[in-house]
Amino acid sequence: MKSSRGAADLRPSSVRKRESILAAAQEQFLAHGYEAVTMDSIARVSGVAKQTLYSHFGGKEGLFLALVGSQTSAASERVLGAPPVLRDGADARTVLAPILEQQLSTVLDPGLLALRRLVIGLMPQFPDLARSLHLNGPQRAIDSLAEVIGRMDAAGILRASDPVLAATQLNWLVMGEPVNRAMLLGDDEALPNGDAAGHVARALDVFLAAHRSEG
Repeated sequence: MKSSRGAADLRPSSVRKRESILAAAQEQFLAHGYEAVTMDSIARVSGVAKQTLYSHFGGKEGLFLALVGSQTSAASERVLGAPPVLRDGADARTVLAPILEQQLSTVLDPGLLALRRLVIGLMPQFPDLARSLHLNGPQRAIDSLAEVIGRMDAAGILRASDPVLAATQLNWLVMGEPVNRAMLLGDDEALPNGDAAGHVARALDVFLAAHRSEG
């Protein structure tokens, strides 16, 4: 299969064209499923010649892989900003709450949820893609959170002898129920009361009770 070309290798006009193709591909794949979508339909919606699609992505599989990769990267960039500055007297809740609220908001984005459902349904066909989505999505977010927790432990703000384990547990205290509800009951059921900040605060109540600094 002919490999796709990265956006960094393209001229600005080609980057815009690539983005238009990916937007059309997302619309088509999420509306109709992978099998039902054709390169003809994507070309028609994007307004780009079918041959251009093939020259950029090599085929439908390459286009789908590029779409998932671009969406996962974009979601990671929204979550993984600059590490917070830990000033003297920093409070663990004040540091962690904004990070977790941003992660939750990103994970519950309807487009990302729909893409996650699609990838899960295609896991037998694209097992490496599902693994990549996990590594570059949830696992990357946990690793970033672990780095913050490790720095907070070193600063005496909280106790966490195993920052990765602590980050994993905190991540799922926040994400577990909303993601399960969204995936199985629909996007609107993720947080029935819509109180993301309150949900994060209650998760931090549990986490900080277990990791309170002894200083």
